[in-house]
Amino acid sequence: MSSPSTPTRGRPARLDRARTLETALDLLNQSGLDALTMRRLADAMGVQAGALYRYFATKQDLLTAMAERMLAGVGTSTQAVSGDDWSERLTTLAHALRTALLAHRDGARVFAGTHATGPSVLGFADAFVGVLREAGFQDDAAARALYTVVNYTVGHTLEEQAALQAEDGDTKGAGALREAVTAGTYPHLNATLPTLTSTDFTRLFEFGLDLLIEGLRARHAPPSAM
Repeated sequence: MSSPSTPTRGRPARLDRARTLETALDLLNQSGLDALTMRRLADAMGVQAGALYRYFATKQDLLTAMAERMLAGVGTSTQAVSGDDWSERLTTLAHALRTALLAHRDGARVFAGTHATGPSVLGFADAFVGVLREAGFQDDAAARALYTVVNYTVGHTLEEQAALQAEDGDTKGAGALREAVTAGTYPHLNATLPTLTSTDFTRLFEFGLDLLIEGLRARHAPPSAM
């Protein structure tokens, strides 16, 4: 018997947007973003490449839809947070975004190269901005905080995923850094080398996120009474 994705004589393979996205994400996880092409996706689905353009006019359109799919449900992550502490809710959202990107090989690269405006991405953004507006932040500060935290999270995850894909779980960059620092005269870098070359990416992410949250808290604090 032929598989659902394999066309039979006189009957084209079944093709729909949802299955195309799932197959694209599977290929992404298997081989990475650089190997994901429209032709390879079509081959995996047992159709001609032109059939995919019914749903995605370009590869960029496909990547945008993949970014949207990766963030499904992320905007509702704060529902599990008890209390009204805006900083805890923002922290939860940032962690949920990082987790969603890490769930897919090159997930951060896919997301960074798109400008998705679907309900998953906009739902996340709306939840984030809503937390700050409800906490009393001005609208412009809430919007800028969204960009700042998202850009930090995506940038950090880009580096993290590059490191995770390196051989033996260590980064080539970390090894090169270690050799360069120990071979030269860099006393301050030598003193902090264990941390600079650490692969504890969660701890590093949390440190940076804490800085951003505390910065927002300081800007939001009422002026001291004179």
